[in-house]
Amino acid sequence: MFEAIDELLAEHAELERRLADPQVHTDQALARKLGKRYAELTPIAETYRAYQTTADDVETARELAREDPAFAEEIDTLQLRRAELEQRLQHLLVPRDPDDDRDVIVEVKAGEGGQESMLFAGDLLRMYLRYAERRGWKTEILEATDSDLGGYKDVSLAVKYRGTPPPGEGIWARLKYEGGVHRVQRVPVTESQGRIHTSAAGVLVLPEAEDVEVEINPNDLRVDVFRSSGPGGQSVNTTDSAVRITHLPSGIVVSCQNEKSQLQNKESALRILRARLLAAAQEEADKEASDARRSQVRTVDRSERIRTYNYPENRISDHRTGFKAYNLDQVLDGELDPVIQSCVDADLAAKLGVQEGGGRRVEA
Repeated sequence: MFEAIDELLAEHAELERRLADPQVHTDQALARKLGKRYAELTPIAETYRAYQTTADDVETARELAREDPAFAEEIDTLQLRRAELEQRLQHLLVPRDPDDDRDVIVEVKAGEGGQESMLFAGDLLRMYLRYAERRGWKTEILEATDSDLGGYKDVSLAVKYRGTPPPGEGIWARLKYEGGVHRVQRVPVTESQGRIHTSAAGVLVLPEAEDVEVEINPNDLRVDVFRSSGPGGQSVNTTDSAVRITHLPSGIVVSCQNEKSQLQNKESALRILRARLLAAAQEEADKEASDARRSQVRTVDRSERIRTYNYPENRISDHRTGFKAYNLDQVLDGELDPVIQSCVDADLAAKLGVQEGGGRRVEA
């Protein structure tokens, strides 16, 4: 572990030297890249320095205790502090997901359960909007297909970080665990006899791609325009503002009709298309890697659920980590951090287990 730290400390010092050079900041892209890496390494450097100081203090306390037994009482406290810092170092040295700092596109789709599933999809969207609001993230609905009772057949939500996120606090770092099938158990508004029904909605989380990362050949696209449908302003059902883009090589189809102009809808559709193409490319690469990325469930099948929302018991359960709490109403109002943290902790424990040869990685 300490050999790896020596290399990282040397890199940290070199980055500090380069960032102090005014010439570097004439290239803003380079300065951002170096600054991002420097921010990643700073917690490691600070924790290691604190660890070294504490280790030195332990040795000093031992020497002094030989002459004055009163110093012996400090040794246990210092050793506990040293062990805590060593554990933190181990956690910081776990390889990070390179996408952790990315913004994301969250897609929520109704599944089994008809209208009730569409209402639940609307509840999930509100949960993510409230969670983003609590964290100070910026949100934008790119595309939505409403249902008759007020829910959604499907909806795409862009979530952006304001500024540069601290290590581990990026949007993908938190929301990537939301991908999968979410199951709900409750009495639907359409149920006249008060029976509890089970339905499901699917969530897909995609790291948003930059224009330069995913090259799209215009000749590979078929762009169709049509009239928007559903409730809306004066442009709905009167102008050909809705856009459907088909990426011919992959067969991916994206439609957008939320915006009033054809140009805005096309840009929104391209953003979603780029994110899907990036995810597809990463997934293909992961098939050949031994440490493949956790895959997300793409079928809205109740048997493949990752989480259950039980309204009668006000209970939420994450089936991957065993997390359970009886504050479903608060979670749906955006208090999602404890649930997500259980996934973060499980993923970290699995990675540490792989590093130490303690078994296969458990998918979080």
